[in-house]
Amino acid sequence: SSEPLLPPPARQNAKHTKLSIFYGADEYLEQLSKKYEEYDELAALLQAGPDGGQDADQAKAAVKKTEAGGEGRTGKMLTLDVDEDKRSKRTKRAIPTPNIPEPMPPQLAFMFTKISPEQKMYMWNIYTMIFALECLNIIAYWAMLRYEVFSFGVSTFIYGFIMVVLCIQNVYILHDVIHGATFPPYEWQNYITHPLADFISIPWMDLIMEHNRHHNSTFDLLNHGEFGWDPANWLYTLQEWTFEWYGWFTVPLVPLWHFVGANDTGFAFACLWWLNFPDSGPGGKCDKGFYNKWLPVRAKHVSFQLFLWTCVWLLGSVGLGRPLSEGWRFVLLVSCFIRVGFSLAWIFIANFNHSHMWNEFLAGDPERTWPMLHAFMAFALGGRHRWNEMLFHDVHHMCPGRIGAMSQRGRFHGWMKVHDACVEILSNGLWKSEDAETVMEQHQKRRSLVIKSRVGK
Repeated sequence: SSEPLLPPPARQNAKHTKLSIFYGADEYLEQLSKKYEEYDELAALLQAGPDGGQDADQAKAAVKKTEAGGEGRTGKMLTLDVDEDKRSKRTKRAIPTPNIPEPMPPQLAFMFTKISPEQKMYMWNIYTMIFALECLNIIAYWAMLRYEVFSFGVSTFIYGFIMVVLCIQNVYILHDVIHGATFPPYEWQNYITHPLADFISIPWMDLIMEHNRHHNSTFDLLNHGEFGWDPANWLYTLQEWTFEWYGWFTVPLVPLWHFVGANDTGFAFACLWWLNFPDSGPGGKCDKGFYNKWLPVRAKHVSFQLFLWTCVWLLGSVGLGRPLSEGWRFVLLVSCFIRVGFSLAWIFIANFNHSHMWNEFLAGDPERTWPMLHAFMAFALGGRHRWNEMLFHDVHHMCPGRIGAMSQRGRFHGWMKVHDACVEILSNGLWKSEDAETVMEQHQKRRSLVIKSRVGK
């Protein structure tokens, strides 16, 4: 179905609940402004991004307030790495400007409209539900083993299949929320975003920071780290360290690289990010926000993770009538399928979307020549709302704040409406730039011409 997942917003004169008043009116905006003032690093990062972020006004105000206090954020992690002519040190391209339609056509306006408070609450409710289902699935797996409802193999298959599906949706809602509902309505929801992805991982606020750093560094999908260090770069190395034929020998290692925690929600990635952020203070000293802000946030998140995994350990040992020392057996089984689900989702979002092969494939309009492939992959990822993220990730990178994620827009407007809008945005050109066309822009131009000839526009 092309219908949106969420019904149209309620009428403006509908009765407000206590939550809707907090989350939709002046009180919410006030809380939002305070959050950006607290995390002024995020405000600075968003201001340096392609389109200023979803909450551009609040972020801009927070940056001005910080600068007025003589504490402007200028670290390498919060700014674009350009030369004195404001050009990339790697490619010598000027910083491109998003080609936002002016005047805005009515059929595209919904793509650039801020998501409503009700929509934000809806996404966080979905997020909370997914975490609850993941926990219940682990308990159900324990119950199947404890009471021998099925054989070990059947019980493990049931648990594993459900968990992989849930974890794929976990990554998609994570990405949707980053680009539109950054701060949760309740403080405790900061801890339920991805605590089971690995035994230790980065907390929600770090995840937001590193993902926006990725967007600030990589405007063009195929020019990784063009405007500074991109924390996601090491995910692409095994697939594109060379374009010679022998480069294919390392491609099968990509899933393993994700499985051991190299993606955004893994422990290896956490080590990488924590070694680079926050920036050092004057004289190489620790940033003053490290001890009073980032260290407590990280300690709380890791403590919650260790608590969850301790519970899993106890279920697998005492809960199954085994010695306490044998809890690791259940922990590894539980973790294995969670890692598979997270790895699969990140491989699609990161490795496929940012690969030369995939974008060259899309340039030939495979929706027409490979319709069954599109239908199957849309089903595997949870619907065409998710699949649009694979088809138009370049549009997402043009306006990661104002447009947000394709999956996110599809939740509220239907996949087909989002798909058709992306086709039109793509045909208009994504960037305003006087530099030579990049390989990605050549793919986009070819793809637009092929689609136009097919649909007759």
